[in-house]
Amino acid sequence: MVEQVKDQGNEQQKSVSLNIKLAPVDHSDQPLLANFTRLNGAPGMVFLDFGFLEPAALSALSRLAQSGGKIPETLAGQLAVRVALGYDTLSALHQQLGQAITELKAQQSQKAPPPNKNGKQ
Repeated sequence: MVEQVKDQGNEQQKSVSLNIKLAPVDHSDQPLLANFTRLNGAPGMVFLDFGFLEPAALSALSRLAQSGGKIPETLAGQLAVRVALGYDTLSALHQQLGQAITELKAQQSQKAPPPNKNGKQ
């Protein structure tokens, strides 16, 4: 966890790293597969829903949309987990996700093959 601290009257921010160990409860240490997220706001917090939609249903929906067919009004999926976050935790999550995406992009660019003579990969 990295916490940013502002000095009063000083706009510089310093980061403080804490080593936090979370103990699992029941089966909370087991990963859940999610391929869909939804964010719902509430006073003072947000609810972050992680769900799972069948890949075959998503493919069929994509083909239906491309062919100009009628899209169903609802699509059934399974709620994997709902997490309630305060705004400060949501802000920290936003920062952590941004850092993770930046790192993943850097890793992908290192693995990308060099462009050929035409500038194409």
